[in-house]
Amino acid sequence: MALLFSLILAIYTGPGILGSFSRVRLVGGDHRCEGRVELQQDDEWVTVCDDYWNMDSVAVLCRELGCGAARKTMSGTMYGPVTPKDQKVFIHLFRCNGIEESLSQCEREDAIGCSHDEDAGAVCEGSFSRVRLVGGDHRCEGRVELQQDDEWVTVCDDYWNMDSVAVLCRELGCGAARKTMSGTVYGPVTPKDQKVFIHSFRCNGIEESLSQCEREDAIGCSHVEDVGVVCERPESVRLADGPGRCQGRVEVKFQGEWSSVCQAGWSFAAAKVVCRQLGCGRATLTRRGCNKATQGQGAIWQRKASCSGQEVSLQDCLSEVWEHNCTHNEDVWVECEDPFALKLVGGRSHCEGRLEVLHKGEWGSVCDDGWGQDADRVVCRQLGCGQPLSPPVKVRRRFGPGVGRIWLDDVKCSGKEPSLEQCLHRSWGYHNCNHREDVAVVCEEQQSGLPDA
Repeated sequence: MALLFSLILAIYTGPGILGSFSRVRLVGGDHRCEGRVELQQDDEWVTVCDDYWNMDSVAVLCRELGCGAARKTMSGTMYGPVTPKDQKVFIHLFRCNGIEESLSQCEREDAIGCSHDEDAGAVCEGSFSRVRLVGGDHRCEGRVELQQDDEWVTVCDDYWNMDSVAVLCRELGCGAARKTMSGTVYGPVTPKDQKVFIHSFRCNGIEESLSQCEREDAIGCSHVEDVGVVCERPESVRLADGPGRCQGRVEVKFQGEWSSVCQAGWSFAAAKVVCRQLGCGRATLTRRGCNKATQGQGAIWQRKASCSGQEVSLQDCLSEVWEHNCTHNEDVWVECEDPFALKLVGGRSHCEGRLEVLHKGEWGSVCDDGWGQDADRVVCRQLGCGQPLSPPVKVRRRFGPGVGRIWLDDVKCSGKEPSLEQCLHRSWGYHNCNHREDVAVVCEEQQSGLPDA
């Protein structure tokens, strides 16, 4: 008789007669933490009736999904696509008190006469797993991006201020907060289909991470309002005992102690990364062995760095623990060119003028052979200005010809380089130009910071 009763119930209610379900999800929202509530029963998804559904229920659901705090209870009809007519409604209603870890722990009532007009919806705070800075000269500067599942989203600048920057710099293990910038300064340009995080952050500056800050809904934000950040770059590598900060014995700060590096675990690609990280010019030399006066005295780094040469810092290279029997006779010595610098002269501001670059302590101009808007874009970004403009030749000529050295010729950029120095060009000082061919650049003015909201 019991078997016959079960068969009759199965005919009327389908699978999941005991009200069991294996998964829960939110469908149709702007992110995985918002949408119509659906439960998985066997191989099908069913909706949930909104009788008894309240903020306690939403709190439990948000907790179960690993989202943030409960924000709203919504009608499931708000979220598309429209629920198929043959999709079932879960046979139970949930009565939660808000402290359960999952919906399966809530008390239930039979759902009688519910239709899809009564589907439950929920809005939780958006969650994110990681934060990064993109497009800056080092890992502690750039446009702010958060990782949600498998995609990266930008952050709106509403309420963003130096307290927010302080929290982010702390979370990333960078130095002190320096500036809040417009994210549009940093390339490559944000793709149009990249999303903006659904919340703005209200930090008081003492939180350990952005996830601990209060939030407000980000309404109507576009990528023009993406936020950027500049933190101090923590000192983690240096060139010691050389004639200047861009030449010397490589030392890495590990667990609070400066250690020299053994040549056997080193490469020229790693030298290129060190020069870039220190804000020096290109790597010109890496060699094994220092003389007695420049050998290290302390520990020798117990890791081996595997760099491609494109990384922003040595921390970005793959590294592995490496047992060795090196001595200070094998300490690595690296030499970089002097720091690369550029400026625009003769204009009304630092964002327009004739381009000059610094090499070997001397300023010189750049020849316009091969120069294009991609190179303009690199210069404007490097100077912290806005997008490049394309004024007529007459406007460019008003900045006048240079005098002295012509340092660069045949410069070719992709537009994505963080520094003009990384663009292809002839060797320094080689050219077939005169000063009538000096490059001039005009960029949009760019505010250096954003006002507090």
